Amino acid sequence: MRKDYETFIKDKCEMCIRNDTFAQEEYSKYDVKKGLRDAEGKGVIVGLTEVSQVDGTIMTENGKQECKGILRYRGYSIEDLTNGFLNKRMGFEEVMYLILFGSLPTEEELDEFKSIINENMQLPRTFTRDVIMKAASKDVMNSISREILFLASYDDDALDNSLDNVLRQCLYLITVFPMLTVYSYHAYNHYINNQSMYIHNPDPSLSMAENFLRMLRPDTQYSKLEATVLDLALVLHMEHGGGNNSTFTTRVTTSSGSDSYAVIAAAMSSLKGPKHGGANLKVMDMMEDIRSHVDDPDDIEALTSYLNKILDKDAFDKAGLIYGMGHAVYTISDPRAEVFKSFVKDLATEKGRLNDFQYYHNIEKIAPGLIMAHKHNSKSVCANVDFYSGFVYDMLNIPKELYTPLFATARIVGWSAHRIEELITSNKILRPAYVNIQSPRDYVPFEKR
Repeated sequence: MRKDYETFIKDKCEMCIRNDTFAQEEYSKYDVKKGLRDAEGKGVIVGLTEVSQVDGTIMTENGKQECKGILRYRGYSIEDLTNGFLNKRMGFEEVMYLILFGSLPTEEELDEFKSIINENMQLPRTFTRDVIMKAASKDVMNSISREILFLASYDDDALDNSLDNVLRQCLYLITVFPMLTVYSYHAYNHYINNQSMYIHNPDPSLSMAENFLRMLRPDTQYSKLEATVLDLALVLHMEHGGGNNSTFTTRVTTSSGSDSYAVIAAAMSSLKGPKHGGANLKVMDMMEDIRSHVDDPDDIEALTSYLNKILDKDAFDKAGLIYGMGHAVYTISDPRAEVFKSFVKDLATEKGRLNDFQYYHNIEKIAPGLIMAHKHNSKSVCANVDFYSGFVYDMLNIPKELYTPLFATARIVGWSAHRIEELITSNKILRPAYVNIQSPRDYVPFEKR
């Protein structure tokens, strides 16, 4: 920017800060639920859903008590669902059926559903060349969002919000999403990183997780354990209640009458934020920093000392946060992290990464107590799913640029279910209120300013 332009921007930013900064007591005065959370951190209720339940407390005779984290998809616990398919079959498509249609599929229903998915497993002719490979970006989330909006141009009924058409659109977007994700990365890697370019078509006989690995890797090869762990990761990230930021964005945008392509693109914009879908990247950066300062993962004294430095804002990014620890809802445990952990060690063993795993294992044990001591907070803290997911993706040789897009590859199922539920159950636009605290002002004529 020109110097005078830079000065103008800097001055106007200072004006914005002066005009738009509110004292905390103003929020209390007007009983504003900042961040749509109440004083105890519980979300403000804005709707009803049957898609999933997320909870970290239960009611007892002594009132509300913290409990092990609860995550249910359509009433089924995530533990029961994952135990039902792990080491027997890939589960993503089966759980997708449950999330979208509300019941567990029979073998016949699942086979029919997979055949529908297979029919959808193709992009428009020349779309990869004409859209994905044009204007490649290092921000893969932005690339995918652009491609989703472009797909609307190929849909003669793009603006039709009838239920059957929306379901058709959602199924198509879910199915082609892995292709958009992987191909966008390959375009970035070729045009920006000057690496070799290769495009593998998906194999209709494979699961979503298997196809993701097949399309990503130059040799299309993967182990059964790798595919199993990725499939599990997709299931665990598929849905997490209506109150998370991107799902709420889905429902807000749906309530305005917008089309499926615009709704999913809006959800993508929400998810890409580092406070939401990008959290596991911060965990990875933090763990790399910890390993560079603590040589032995089993040296608990040294590990404790360095974690205290992080909390004291003397180390890492000096934000005072141990990333991957704590959650807005879960306190004692995040059920997704609990399910994930058993396979993390298995994968670390296969990949020769047990030393790295030990850092995660020990930090998970000691960090919650350190955090509670620093915050002087009686509320428990636990590892969340992001604490492990980045490590898993790293062991699967998935590039960091794909961590958040991979999250979206799973979460689009939940977005679709909530979009459909919003269309069926509500015809009201979501319109929360803001309190205007600016006093009336007398207009000053131009010549007197």
